[in-house]
Amino acid sequence: MDDAVRPSLDVPRIDKGLDDIYVKETSICLVDGQRGRLLYRGYDIRDLADRSTFEETAFLLLQGRLPSRPELERVKAEIGNARALTPEIRRVLRGMPKDGSPIDVLRTTVSIMSANDPEGSDRTREANVRRAVRLIGGIAGVVASYERVRSGRRVIRPDPAKGHAEDFLHMVTGKRPNPRHRRIMDAAMVLYADHSMNASTFAATVAASTLADLHSTIVAAIATLKGPLHGGAIEAAFETIQSIGRAEDAEARVLSILRDGGKVFGFGHRVYKTYDPRALILREYANGLASASTEPHLFQVAEAVQETVVRELRAKHIYPNVDFYSGLVYHYLGLPSDLGTAIFAMARAAGWAAHVLEYWEDNRIVRPLDHYVGPTNATYVPLDERT
Repeated sequence: MDDAVRPSLDVPRIDKGLDDIYVKETSICLVDGQRGRLLYRGYDIRDLADRSTFEETAFLLLQGRLPSRPELERVKAEIGNARALTPEIRRVLRGMPKDGSPIDVLRTTVSIMSANDPEGSDRTREANVRRAVRLIGGIAGVVASYERVRSGRRVIRPDPAKGHAEDFLHMVTGKRPNPRHRRIMDAAMVLYADHSMNASTFAATVAASTLADLHSTIVAAIATLKGPLHGGAIEAAFETIQSIGRAEDAEARVLSILRDGGKVFGFGHRVYKTYDPRALILREYANGLASASTEPHLFQVAEAVQETVVRELRAKHIYPNVDFYSGLVYHYLGLPSDLGTAIFAMARAAGWAAHVLEYWEDNRIVRPLDHYVGPTNATYVPLDERT
């Protein structure tokens, strides 16, 4: 470009991925990428996955502390009641394309939910916490109900007396999950409940900074989550495992992908420079589920893929992230593979809402700058005179 048409400005530093930019202080989540640690409100994710429940974790993220027993029973009932969808939402789901993407259906449905919010324009923190709880339950109800609708099966009404993970599995599969499956699903949702200022949480924060309503911030987050470089990696990673089929074919496939400059989904992370602690936990779940399944070879393929990727890319600190084994875990639990990203949203709604509420405590509209490099003296030519 001719220097005469460039703006005479100093060239600023461009942080395209906002790698080292901090947008807020938080007491919600710490991602320690060097040591492979993840903390919610100071609690190690390993302890929460082993000892907590999703409902307790959601309360912790939203309220900043662990609940008492009466508080836990109350939030469990509120989330359970919210899994029951209104007649209008059920009609919307029946009208959706049967071959639609579950995450697209979820995004659309959450938008519609906002029009019927029972607390209307009440923007107090207390109302927004209640709204967040209803969204957490409602999102699970949408994901489970749409799966039943698109497969031509009867929609199963929720049982508020059951735990969130247990009831979700029943609403999708029509079967009462055994204690082991129930516990693994619960823990998997705990692992996905939050992860600091990732792409979807940032999108929710940007929307929140304009003082949009809570539903709108969650819609923004869901839209961002869909991409294969974020939540969509769950489905992409599992498709890779399925397509390889045999452990002995994994190395050649991975080397081919890397040689062609491709990406093996489910590996690498902007923050972690070692193993993602969530991936280590999910790997244990996948291993245990595989041994009791009719498809143990899928776990063997995953192991072979991991071994090859880590060996080839160790110098770049590339290790499996949470998305690599989660699709496999969901498959062993009887869940369709293309529900993976929607299940991610189902759990992460708790974290999204917590960050939005935190940002509103000291709100400032997000308005970054871009560095203009285009012309500055263009002359308008009338339409009929243009060549």
